[in-house]
Parts: sequence; C-alpha cells; structure tokens
Amino acid sequence: MQQQLHKFAGKFTVAACCVALFFSCRKDKLSTDGNGNGGGGNGNGSTALSAEDSLKYLMYNIMQVSYADGGRNKSQGLPTYFWYNSVPAINPLDSKYSSADVLLSTMAQYAINPATKRPYDHYSFLDRTGSLTNKLLNGISAATTVAATSGDVGLDYGAAWDADNQKVRFFVLYADKNSPAGKVGVTRGYEIISINGNSKFDTTATFLNQAYNAILNSANVTLGFKRPDGSTFTSNLAAGTYNVNPVAFDSVLTMGTKKVGYFVLYTYSSVTNSSGDPTNTKTAIDEAFTKFKAAGINNLIVDLRYNGGGAVSTAEYLDNLIAPATAKGKVMYNYQYNDKLQAVATSIDLETVVNFSNSDPGGLTLENVFFVTSRNTASASELTLNNLRPYMTVQLVGDTTYGKPVGFIDFNISMYDSTHTKKYLADLYAINFATTNASGSGGYYTGIAPQALARDLINVPWGNIVYDENLNMINNYLKGNGYSITKTARTESLMPSLSAIKSATKMAGFNGMVDYRLSKQIQQALK
Repeated sequence: MQQQLHKFAGKFTVAACCVALFFSCRKDKLSTDGNGNGGGGNGNGSTALSAEDSLKYLMYNIMQVSYADGGRNKSQGLPTYFWYNSVPAINPLDSKYSSADVLLSTMAQYAINPATKRPYDHYSFLDRTGSLTNKLLNGISAATTVAATSGDVGLDYGAAWDADNQKVRFFVLYADKNSPAGKVGVTRGYEIISINGNSKFDTTATFLNQAYNAILNSANVTLGFKRPDGSTFTSNLAAGTYNVNPVAFDSVLTMGTKKVGYFVLYTYSSVTNSSGDPTNTKTAIDEAFTKFKAAGINNLIVDLRYNGGGAVSTAEYLDNLIAPATAKGKVMYNYQYNDKLQAVATSIDLETVVNFSNSDPGGLTLENVFFVTSRNTASASELTLNNLRPYMTVQLVGDTTYGKPVGFIDFNISMYDSTHTKKYLADLYAINFATTNASGSGGYYTGIAPQALARDLINVPWGNIVYDENLNMINNYLKGNGYSITKTARTESLMPSLSAIKSATKMAGFNGMVDYRLSKQIQQALK
C-alpha cells in the first residue's frame, strides 16, 4: 500500500516584494563624530569606522533618515522604512548593537500589530552574500554559501516520521529541471535514502543539521534515491550554476468533464533579464500556457505550495496570462509607502499603481482559477492571487498562506576602504511598502485562508489526482461534490507529523519580490 507522508513545514526564510537600488558611502572612509553623525574624515576628531559599523550607520540612515548618500544629498528627509515613525531615535553605533543584524532586529520590534499584539515586521533582514540579483533578475542560480561557490544542486526536501519503522524519512519536494539534480531525473516524490553513504537517519539535532548542510549547503553531495516504483540509484551531485526553470511540472488533467491546466511554480525568477531580454523563465511559462490554450482548458490550477515569491515582473506576467478580458487596462495592484515617500512619490518617480495589460496575452476563458497554497506561499505568490480576486473566481486549496502584504526596496550597501577600493557590505531588505488589489484588499499579515484545507503529502508525485489531497479535492469540486476528499485518499496509511524535526524541513534559499523598474526610476531621480 502506498504510504503518504505529511510535510511538517515552517517558513524559515521570508519571501518579499523588493525594488533594487544600489547605495554606497561616497567617501574613502565613512567616519563619525561620536554621536552617530556621518563625517568625511576631516581631521576634526572623527574616527574612521569599521566595515560593520559603517554598515550599521548606513543601514540606519537609509531606513530612518534618507535614502541617498547617507542622508546628505537629494533625498534629505525621506526615510524609507515603512514603519519609520514607530522607531525611536537610536545611535546605530552604540556598542549594545554588536552587529547590523542585531540593530535591524531591534528596529523591527517597535511597530506592533494591534490584531496580533506582535511586531508587524518579522521580515526585514540583511543579505550578506549578495546572491539574489543574478537568480531573480537573470534567472541564473548563483552561489549562496561559502562552500557551494558555484550555485546549488537544485532541489529542496522535506522530512516525515515513519511510525511503523520508527525512523525519519526524507523526500524531494521539488527539483529544478535544469539543475544538477534535475538533469539526473530527480523530481518530487523521490525518497533520499542515503547521504554521503550514510543510510542511518535519526531525529537528533546534530544529524538533522548535518543532513541539511550536506544536501543544501555543500559543493558536492552523494545522495541515494528511491523512485516511487521502488527502484534505487545513487548520484554524486556537484553544486552548479544553471538557467532557472521555475515550472517544476505541468500537465493537462481531466476532472469530470472538464479539461484543467495544472502547473507548479517553485520560484518567481524574472521573465526579463538585466538587458531586457526574455529569460528561460518566460519561455517555460509560455510553453505551459501554449499547451493549455491548445488543449482548450476551462479551469486552471496554479500550484504555489513551495513558492516564496520572486520578481514582481513574473507575478504581473502571470496575472496578465490568467486574468479575464474584462480586466484589460484596469488596476492590477497599488503600492503604499510611508507618509513621507507617498507625499513625493510622483516627483521621485516611485510607481503607485500597476495596471493589467491592454491586450489579452493568455487568451483563456476560465471558469475558475485554483491556487494550491501553504504556509510557504509568500509575498509575490500572495500578490498574484490577490490581484486576480476582484476580476474572477479565485479559489485556494491547501493551507493558509505565509502572510506578507508588504515589500522591500533592495539597497545594495557598499563602502570604500583605505585603498579607495569599493567594498560590498550587504543588501538591506527592510520593509518599504505595502500592496493592495483593485478592491483595496491587502493587510493579510496572518495569511490568506483557503476555501478548503488539505495536507501536503510529500511522497506523492506531481499531478496525482488520487493521492494528492489538494488535487483530489479540486477534482471533486469540479465534479459537483464540493471540496470533499475521496475515501481512498483518506484511508491510506499516513505518517503522523513530528514537530521535533520541523527544523529539518525549512525551505531553502530566499526569493524576494523585486521590481527593477522602480530601481531604474529611483536611480534616475538621484542623478
């Protein structure tokens, strides 16, 4: 009897809405007068700052003072942090802030959501590797760790507890078709049965951390796999750079009398690159929709259960493909900035409204669009489905989404050292704006609830209507039986979740939601 495993997942990395903007200290050495005020190393008692103190100083100024040149030039009086007015005056160079990360974490604690009594901001962070742009903008995987200097192996995995055999088991959640793992045929539902020759898995924190680092954070890993048919193979996977293919699976399914397009997107890499040319992402999405249109589908399932977001251009592209003709030229979504930025948004070329295309690129006539969601569905993924709700029937099946109606402007922070060499410090992702759809709906900080709850059974391959609870429920809904579950899908031997090993299943990597149009607009405004 086929066993099904319930993924116990938590979102440990935050997806985001972002705009890329590059920022650096224009002096050879950033200095301070001792009160946290920037100086120019003018010999009046100022002291050159360390790289970490420079990062703290510049980060604080971008968020709380102004976004250009440490607050000294054209943007004087324009703080960028969405909740800047909740943060008290802080000396960013105070010794109690041992790092810029500690300072950022402190600043994020002040704006409290009255509905939850907890801080709004559990999203902001510093990216110290600078690995996001190539993946998100150009659709090319990039190194994310010191060990894996040339990309990654291109898969993510989940864990479940086998109560019958009293052991933890690992299953592939998805694999990029163009990645090292994808090229040897690895896909969802494959079980990882050995890691570098070790087939004895346990639930100790030591083992789970070692397994996570070996699979996702190493330059090479040898993995043993078991396919759903029981056959096995072993492959040595070397982390590599590849053209991202966000479409992990696509198919035309038959549900009752209806033809249903189904595709899985695990990330939102951009549909256009830094030169404005189409990427592999656009090609993959176009191929799926060409297949759907040719098949004459009248319902669509977009599986975003592992999609933490990505480039805003891809969210908009999908919305234009899915939306009905009645949405042409109408509002897709709105940006909302803090009061000071909002007041001058037009003069500094900050976009405030995005409209649907005046054409009908998808050419589909859909009765319903279903989104398979989970606690890992975040940011640009949430934006995609929220944008469509004013114009068509949108149904969510799975679990409540992550909850991120706010986004980032990506500030690339650098300094110049004593040799006049530019030194990269970090990319700052601190919340800068919120989004709402054409009906003014947003603010989903606790997530967007589904119409039907379904479990994520991680050893079930993509597109399996019988055993994937999400697809099983949609199938029954389209047959006129409501969101019921077929008995066979419920009576299989199920593995209970085990919260003690939840940390073993955190999603790999970070995918922001980057709007490079705004980047260009803001940079032009600074010239």
